Amino acid sequence: MTYILAIDQGTTSSRAILFDGDMKIREVAQQEFPQHFPSSGWVEHDPEDIWGTVLSTCRDVISKALLNPSDVVAIGITNQRETTLVWDRETGEPIHRAIVWQDRRTAGICEELRAAGHEEEVTAKTGLLLDPYFSGTKLKWLLDNVDGARERAEAGELLFGTVDCYLIWKLTGGKVHATDATNASRTLLYNIHSGGWSRMMCELLNIPVAMLPEVRDCAADYGETDPEIFGESIPILGVAGDQQAATIGQACFEAGMMKSTYGTGCFALLNTGDTAVTSRNRLLTTIAYQFGGKPTYAIEGSIFIAGAVVQWLRDGLKIIDAAPESQALAETADPSQQVIVVPAFTGLGAPYWEPECRGAIFGLTRNSGPAEIARAALESVGFQTRDLLEAMRADWPNASEAGVLRVDGGMTANDWAMQFLSDIIGAPVDRPEILETTALGAAWLAGMEAGLYPDRAGFAETWARERRFEPALDDARRDERYEAWKRAVQAAISA
Repeated sequence: MTYILAIDQGTTSSRAILFDGDMKIREVAQQEFPQHFPSSGWVEHDPEDIWGTVLSTCRDVISKALLNPSDVVAIGITNQRETTLVWDRETGEPIHRAIVWQDRRTAGICEELRAAGHEEEVTAKTGLLLDPYFSGTKLKWLLDNVDGARERAEAGELLFGTVDCYLIWKLTGGKVHATDATNASRTLLYNIHSGGWSRMMCELLNIPVAMLPEVRDCAADYGETDPEIFGESIPILGVAGDQQAATIGQACFEAGMMKSTYGTGCFALLNTGDTAVTSRNRLLTTIAYQFGGKPTYAIEGSIFIAGAVVQWLRDGLKIIDAAPESQALAETADPSQQVIVVPAFTGLGAPYWEPECRGAIFGLTRNSGPAEIARAALESVGFQTRDLLEAMRADWPNASEAGVLRVDGGMTANDWAMQFLSDIIGAPVDRPEILETTALGAAWLAGMEAGLYPDRAGFAETWARERRFEPALDDARRDERYEAWKRAVQAAISA
């Protein structure tokens, strides 16, 4: 047997998953790592934690499966996007902790650029908005605020990368400085139409172009691992940002297909084929995947807090001991109460883009308790998903033809939350047999490039549904609930 090793480097943990020749999971290893919050709205990771947990989990799955490194024919990488790292070109030493995608410290930079009238041109080239979410302003902040960083960068001594790029550089012993088109499209520095780094954007943010990695297809040669890491060299043949990898893993290869991934945040992507649709509703235009130098585009809506709201129930309010308990608790809630949680803990993402908004709870009564808050927390994910789908349908009428939403991510194991999602969006929700679709997407990229796995059409035929959730809420009640949500959001923004 031969295997593909998928590295899934996420926001709160790193995972390594071994897939066999039939694309079935053989072994999984996972390690959480610390989150650092040095100031309000700031989120950081220690690069050594990222690298250490990736290395440890990869070695662990190979060991647990009783494999030799030669049994692994290729590595695929998927990663938390937008998180920004800068390191020394010679030593590999990071100049600062990684600034995480959730971090809001560059809101002021974004507002200055917006006030100066730059957002329209930025969106035209990158498909993105001026928001702290993206890598470009984080990189500018590092160069402006770390002593000597700008001088070293201009002298060619420093390299920039998103997490995939950093891992490739580390795995290859510093031989390869490259990223893929999906991760590049999230930096605010990449022209998604011409397919190269935008000199205009680099000048606008004062970023030395020499810091930036080479951009390659999602399925491509990213070099081989240093033989000292695993005992033998293993080729790296697939890379995609986590949400694009999930789109691939869900086999959303046809224009009009939609998927939504529920991890720390929630990210919905709508495949628009070879057309880069410009959103009129503050959604993002992004690259879904790229093969043979040809990009396929998507409209994306990003919700910052999805599964993280369940972590808040557990770690913040301490009303549950483990995430799965949220379902049982929500099921006991008083149906006559209409508590609404707006989980804007790190601002609101699409389609609002309100970085300074903060969370709020509405509709509390004397009888409101943990069950009502737990239910409202789970419902907030459904409400936010409808926000995204409403905006997508307005941007691209073909979206309404798809009808079905494919879902994945840890939170989709919660049947109650998935049923409410179907109820509130008024459409079927399909949960696949393999919930690890992000890792599967990365594995398929590498396996396909290695000649082990089928092509796109063959892979799409292997997709299998585990369960379909059908809407059971009448239209009047559905719209009534959603209108109450929209009022709550506007109140939170105005607060």
